[in-house]
Amino acid sequence: MRFFIEEGALIARNRHETLRIEAWGTDALRLRATLNPAFDEGSGVLEKPKEPVLAHIQIEDGFASIENGKIKASVNPSGVLSVYRDGVRVLHEYHRNYDQTVTKQSVTLKYEPREFKGIAGGDWRLKWRLESNPRERFYGMGQYQEPVMNLKGSFLELNQRNSQVSVPFVLSDQGYGLFWNMAGTGRATFGNNLTEWSADATKGLDVWICAGSDPKTIVETFTEVTGRPPHMPSDLLGLWQCKLRYRTQKEVLDVARQYHERGIPLDVIVIDFFHWTRQGDWQFDPVYWPDPKAMCDELHSYGIKVMVSIWPSVDKKSVHYVEMEELGLLMQTESGANQTYDYQGDCVEVDVFNPAAREYIWNVCKKNYYDLGIDLFWLDNIEPDLAVYDYENYRYYGGPHLECGNLYPQLMAKAFYDGLKAEGEEDVCLLTRCGWAGNQKYGTVIWSGDVQSNFETLRTQVMQGLNMGVAGISWWTTDIGGFMTDDYHDPAFVELLERWFAWAVFTPILRLHGTRGPLDIEPLSELDYGGGYLYTGHDNEIWSYGEEAQRVLKKFLEMRLALKPYIEGLYDEAQRTGLPLMRAMFLEYPDDTACWDLDDQYMFGDRLLVAPILEAKATSRLVYLPAGTWKRFGTGEIVEGGRTITMACAIDEAPVYEKVGGKENGKWQR
Repeated sequence: MRFFIEEGALIARNRHETLRIEAWGTDALRLRATLNPAFDEGSGVLEKPKEPVLAHIQIEDGFASIENGKIKASVNPSGVLSVYRDGVRVLHEYHRNYDQTVTKQSVTLKYEPREFKGIAGGDWRLKWRLESNPRERFYGMGQYQEPVMNLKGSFLELNQRNSQVSVPFVLSDQGYGLFWNMAGTGRATFGNNLTEWSADATKGLDVWICAGSDPKTIVETFTEVTGRPPHMPSDLLGLWQCKLRYRTQKEVLDVARQYHERGIPLDVIVIDFFHWTRQGDWQFDPVYWPDPKAMCDELHSYGIKVMVSIWPSVDKKSVHYVEMEELGLLMQTESGANQTYDYQGDCVEVDVFNPAAREYIWNVCKKNYYDLGIDLFWLDNIEPDLAVYDYENYRYYGGPHLECGNLYPQLMAKAFYDGLKAEGEEDVCLLTRCGWAGNQKYGTVIWSGDVQSNFETLRTQVMQGLNMGVAGISWWTTDIGGFMTDDYHDPAFVELLERWFAWAVFTPILRLHGTRGPLDIEPLSELDYGGGYLYTGHDNEIWSYGEEAQRVLKKFLEMRLALKPYIEGLYDEAQRTGLPLMRAMFLEYPDDTACWDLDDQYMFGDRLLVAPILEAKATSRLVYLPAGTWKRFGTGEIVEGGRTITMACAIDEAPVYEKVGGKENGKWQR
């Protein structure tokens, strides 16, 4: 290796590879490697640090190192990288190629830590290998529909799907965070024998690593360089009413009037899909929505904001398809027919990598929704949902899907964020089904997608919300009751709904949504398009499940409204620091080793410990209370912590304890 210093960065060169390591934020380094003649910014989202950092670089006796506060990286004569936190090695590249100074294991395997394989006519397939610490724990990475929170031993695809949100930032209990700053498809494997990251197509390796005195500091440092959320309006912190689907203007107004007459506060009502003429028209079907402006005016008079669903799919029969195709504003396929989505139509999705396409879709939605009084936008299907997840067959203005596709949901959000800001909107809030690292800066509430209605799913939702928070996504929510319900009158489902609602009170957004089966309601029209087409689910309002369920849900809604000042404070903290509202126990209690293994309870901010009931017919559960004094929320019962207790919890009780007084702040010795 040949080492030298260039513009404050450590450069290492050997044969065709150039390695560049530089300070990038507080206690953080950015590592890049390429076989190309020069570095390309690629598809990442790292923002330049606001304050320049001068790193300490040393080159001596064939070795080189760069140090920035708590973090240090060293490169040996074979080009093998090691990373240290406060002098303790926490990362070491996996090298098995005739260098006995690097490993005591076999050196004859000819494994290189950074493996570039050329793609014919283009870029590289990349594997980055690291030594594994079998005792290490990993958290973050976004949202995967798996029943685990500690990701050690997991194989994760770096791809977006309905209910899967790839946010490739991982936090280790060894005191560091690592961000894979590459938005192409790939894989991350946290094996016991090897940690391996891979990219299907890239121009080079681009990784950001930080060290921290505690896990909260690591999350704060990560959001320093990827962005933090804006201000959340306080009038969105109550109930959001939604179902699949309100089919007419009259249905929406009837529901809103009932909430108003019953004296049940409602913050948002949501108009779901197929209210339009065709996909890609982005307009109300006038047959069923004759006067959206008057509808919005009446809803506003009740203090209710109006949200409408937007899909990125454009039917080839849409009024906009031909123009958008001619202007190059739609996705491309590498082979075969130019179709990317086939649900209820022959569709191609908008190419949001093209700034002109983002401007186009916003301008249409501004005219047909915003100018009529629509307040909020629900960006659904924006993974994008594809007919077939053949990622290699899609291309954008910004390059092939393999190289940049995971950024699609963020750019869709950016289109509406930029449009709303240009209209003078101070506080932007968007509901989205997907996102990537940094999505938080565009005011997106990411929800967990079309999940099933059962207790097994409810349990995994808790884990997923916590891992999303670790990955910097502080605004997150779910469909209360799950999305896919077979029989909405089944007592077992009503119990699930009540337990889910009790938990959702202590999440960032309280939102009733789902398809309430059976799907036996006749369509309004015999046409195969338009607002009267397609099925709908049964009622999904607070009063839809009987008097007892209504009493329970109203009680929890009142609890939520009473908590608004506390929740507003958590949103303000997220804006300042990037910390999530839902916090894994170890974020608040890093020195308590028991908290690193808890995946079914969490802290809502720094004072409320939430332990939802996650099993059918259960009336109690075990709860671990860290050291200190705790008060049962709603009853005032005082309990001393530092132990596991049995918490009784009736169907109308909050599964929550409040911390009494201050908490101990340790130094997190792992």
